Amino acid sequence: MATRRAPRSSSTPPTTVLLVRHGKTATTGVSLPGRTRGLHLDDTGRAQAERAAALIAELPAVAAVYTSPLERARETGAPIARAAGVRPVVDKGLHECDFGEWTGRPLKELSKLPEWRTVQQAPSTFRFPGGESFTEMQVRIVSTLDRLRAAHHGATIVCVSHADPIKSAVAHAVGTHLDLFQRIVIGTCSVSAIAWTPGGPVALSVNTTGSLTELMLS
Repeated sequence: MATRRAPRSSSTPPTTVLLVRHGKTATTGVSLPGRTRGLHLDDTGRAQAERAAALIAELPAVAAVYTSPLERARETGAPIARAAGVRPVVDKGLHECDFGEWTGRPLKELSKLPEWRTVQQAPSTFRFPGGESFTEMQVRIVSTLDRLRAAHHGATIVCVSHADPIKSAVAHAVGTHLDLFQRIVIGTCSVSAIAWTPGGPVALSVNTTGSLTELMLS
């Protein structure tokens, strides 16, 4: 998606959040790992994380790097934090959606369930059996980003999370109903940049894997 320039303001610089999805793992596109512990980046995922770190390092400054508690997110955030010269901080608000009883099941199996159509077409009405609803997930991630950006007013921060939370945060930022959030694509180790201005959030880029230097972050 093409990048946009954030509005300039001499008195109130925007606060920019770079939302990074974790790198590839052995389960990416195969199953629904959810909050399963012990899942690490594969070789491709580690290379993706290093590449994302190099791209983010080209920006003038990053004030903080926050990550989901899961290993795949922390392993993605580590080289980014190292390149930015900060210590990564784990924040539970960036956690993956709790898929409950669906956790760990193959996507081919899940896609045959009658509930799968609801997940794709009316996610705001769906709660994972024994887990979280998409609405609760969106409230959680948006509230977390509000809290973190308030702690870094006028700065740029990185938040490493997961596909569904990031998609729901992007949908909220651009005013898209949650029932349409499945139309947003968030690839592994992509960067989606949202700037908060006095007039509200501005989506600078979505699902970017190339240079970020054209973004107006201040």
